[in-house]
Amino acid sequence: MKKDSSIAEPCIEVNNMPSIHQSNIKLHQVPVIPATQANFSPFGRLVKSYDNEQVIIETWPAPGWRKVEQGTGNEGGITEGRFIFERKGGLMLARNHAVDGNYISGWFADPATASESQTDIDYSRVLIREANYHPDGGQVFYPADGTPFIALLALPGDDISPDDFVGFYCDGSFGIQILPNIWHQPIFPLAKNANFQGKQGKVHACIACDFVEEFGCYLSLELAQPK
Repeated sequence: MKKDSSIAEPCIEVNNMPSIHQSNIKLHQVPVIPATQANFSPFGRLVKSYDNEQVIIETWPAPGWRKVEQGTGNEGGITEGRFIFERKGGLMLARNHAVDGNYISGWFADPATASESQTDIDYSRVLIREANYHPDGGQVFYPADGTPFIALLALPGDDISPDDFVGFYCDGSFGIQILPNIWHQPIFPLAKNANFQGKQGKVHACIACDFVEEFGCYLSLELAQPK
């Protein structure tokens, strides 16, 4: 999307969104499963206490054979702030106060024509164009108001495909910490408006995948508790 004073996208440009009705664009349905300690552990941690959860920080990798000295390469600290989510017209909007970021994280209508002013929108599913990961730190999302949410995640590796992504349904009684290198989007609350506590590494890199450019598709994520 265009970067301006109101909405900014840190990873990919989405000024010209292709329509879901184009013959070269497909929708890829993402499976949604309930998050448990067992199935979520490769992706991160379930968080019962926001205050007690420590953000995981990765030490910078050594560029050569000489090692990074102990206690260095991981001193950037963390930043935290509210992560506010809002369904507005055909758009899923998110504001991350921890890093002063405003995002469109998904579309409820055809992305080619979706706008904030649209009415009569079907909020049962969201379309997603992009995912990213942070190689140098984890990221914590904790529902301040007990709102259920879905986390869209995939395991590490740059050679991913849409088939690698899964949605984890979280019932709002706990938060999550996404591990470093895990592909993700900001989480998707099952409410029109939601307020989350968030924290992450203050210095973080963002590596992104554009599903439209790479795979000719949008991910389609059903926003409901799995049956």
